Amino acid sequence: MLLNRGSSGGRWRIRPDGPAKVTGSLIYLTDMTRADMLYGLVLRSEHPHARIVAIRTDTAKQLPGVHAVLTYLDVPGLNAFGIAHPDQPVLCEDRARYVGDALATVAADTLSIAEQAIKLIEVEYEVLPVIDDPEQATDDEAVQLHSNGNILHRSDFTRGDVEAGFKNSTHIIEETYYTPRQMHTYMETEGGLFVPGEDGRLVVYSPTQHGFMDRLQLSRILAMPQSDIRIVSSPIGGSFGGKDELNVQPYGALLALKTGKPVKIHNSRWESVRAGIKRHPMKIMMKTGTDAAGKLLAHQVSILSDTGPYSTLGAEVLNFTSEHVIGPYRYENIDVKGVAVFTNNGMSGEFRGFGGNQAIFALEGQMDRLAERLGMNPWEFRRLNMRQMEDTGPFDQQIAMTEGAEQVWNAVATSPLWLEREEMQEKDLVRGEPWIKTGIGAAITMHGAGLGVGIPDPAGGRLLLAADGKIEALFGYEEFGQGLIATLEQMLIEQFEIAAEDIRIIIGDTDVVPDSGSTTASRATAMMWKSLQRMKAPFTLLLLDRASARVGQPVEQLRLSEGGIRKKADDELLITYKELAGVEGPAIRCETSFSFPASTTDRVGAHFIYTYSAVAVKVEVNTLTGRVKVLKQFHAVSAGPVMNPQGFVGQVEGGSSMALGFALTEDAMMEKGCYLTRNLDTYLVPTIADQRGVVEVQPIEELPAADQYGPRGIGEVGSVTVAPAIAAAIRHAAGKWVNKLPVDPGYLQEAPFFLSRTVNVNER
Repeated sequence: MLLNRGSSGGRWRIRPDGPAKVTGSLIYLTDMTRADMLYGLVLRSEHPHARIVAIRTDTAKQLPGVHAVLTYLDVPGLNAFGIAHPDQPVLCEDRARYVGDALATVAADTLSIAEQAIKLIEVEYEVLPVIDDPEQATDDEAVQLHSNGNILHRSDFTRGDVEAGFKNSTHIIEETYYTPRQMHTYMETEGGLFVPGEDGRLVVYSPTQHGFMDRLQLSRILAMPQSDIRIVSSPIGGSFGGKDELNVQPYGALLALKTGKPVKIHNSRWESVRAGIKRHPMKIMMKTGTDAAGKLLAHQVSILSDTGPYSTLGAEVLNFTSEHVIGPYRYENIDVKGVAVFTNNGMSGEFRGFGGNQAIFALEGQMDRLAERLGMNPWEFRRLNMRQMEDTGPFDQQIAMTEGAEQVWNAVATSPLWLEREEMQEKDLVRGEPWIKTGIGAAITMHGAGLGVGIPDPAGGRLLLAADGKIEALFGYEEFGQGLIATLEQMLIEQFEIAAEDIRIIIGDTDVVPDSGSTTASRATAMMWKSLQRMKAPFTLLLLDRASARVGQPVEQLRLSEGGIRKKADDELLITYKELAGVEGPAIRCETSFSFPASTTDRVGAHFIYTYSAVAVKVEVNTLTGRVKVLKQFHAVSAGPVMNPQGFVGQVEGGSSMALGFALTEDAMMEKGCYLTRNLDTYLVPTIADQRGVVEVQPIEELPAADQYGPRGIGEVGSVTVAPAIAAAIRHAAGKWVNKLPVDPGYLQEAPFFLSRTVNVNER
């Protein structure tokens, strides 16, 4: 059954944060102000690669209204940050490695004064050779961007003898795939308000996906205890991974502590473009062979990932890509080699899909090409080689077994959209005008959730009865538009049988909430569900015990309900939660802490839990303009029970919109290490007009009876399989293979044959 408002009934609810968002009354962190605040700005490098000979700040410091001008000499602690590998300088000391590198930061009474001060800082550069090609970075003769060279990370996996597999193959496909440098393009650019306290503490109001990780990193930079730093990290005006890493926080924090005044920093769009992280551009070379019947015998992959000047999570993204270029298929022999390299291009980092988007575009392209070579139905070819429930994962690791792959395959195979393709004749590919052609394609994936083996991945939460009678749910997650608050509220209502009015949700404040881990990797909903499952019985018992003592009824005759505790027999309300909170006794509180489930393998980054998704799309190709319109999408998602129907559909729709950009329009163009893209006037993000086609979502909620892991994350899968499905549909419509994203309209254009008619002079 398709998931929509009609099929969801009463479970389709208005988001609790919805009214404030649509009326504009919600105060985002970058909207915050203080009466006496200063404005901060950052001076960034003029060159993608240069030695810094000198930085002169005296003139800027003397400008009236300027309160601080800071350089690397003013960083009291570690002059570096990075979630996994802290190698990005807060303020560069002797070398700039990209145009977003920070050299100095200022705080002034007004933004215009801060802008003037930035212009007065004198920087003397010695321009160095630029590495703007990741191929060039691997050359032994290339300039070395770091002391340990230009190689950030290698990720290899082999099984069997791939060369022998190719010798035994009847059909072999070799192709190279290229993916773009996509921007997150959140509406709220990076920023925040940084408030020093009289007690020496610092309060940071800044969007992030992991407040506790920000606190840890800032404590190193500021050389102050974590307990002296408070991070308030929600609500956020969009992230998609782009605010997982520190951005403006070090500069706002340093300026606030230096001046003793609140400091606000809010990046312009250009500042966000030049300094913010992007999706890793990748070159993926694949060679895949089958026997005469179509069985996969050999799969060889080479991945080259441009991570930009610093690490952030480039190694982890490469690990994920290496896992997902193997994907949901069985091979007799595998050889995957990946390398992430440093360049002087823009920063690459975490982005929705985390390397899976690049991997699945290439992998599914191989499957379609092999099927065509074999003369097989492309969907049947996939089923022939698909992993079975009892199989291990891509890295031969133990995984949580489900029938997800087969379930989503069947859903697409029986969908009206795919059946339409099966029935289409060649004449059906043309719609009216001969230059308008239609086609249908599909793709499938298994997408890992959680951070993977060998990476700390904490989870947990807290429930308590507050003094005013509200049941408080406290989690260390962030709301950045994905609907986390709505999902948590719905789980509380349905699992505890209470009302929305009984609940207070508290997230995104390190002074108050437990460390639940990062709000990334399609993990938050699953971990909230697991936390509530672990706390439900003990917390309920605490409430009923207190109520039993007060009303004189046995615990077994009582139940939680909307508004308070009721008697099971006649549903009489015996005591409200507010009245219960006033009963003397120890605090009614329950907390849980655990780790995200992981495989028993020692392969770092390997995943244990997967979400399975398959997508079919129908496209229209205008062979005059080369433009592609997506007319219809069908998404089948096997992710266990649906916690929030509206949020589930919204995540898939939102992810698919982002995938349209990845496939058709988005690329943050660079030349010689400098961005050609400066604003959204030259960067084409899909709008609601581009989502004109119907997006249908079919959730598959069944899990094996013994499964203990509950709902899987769906925040990323909607963005992963759409691009390869579009590429397959373009092949079906126009007969052209796509191996580079975004699709170049010029590549799809055909000669305007209809204009060849001779025009009579009298018709002019």
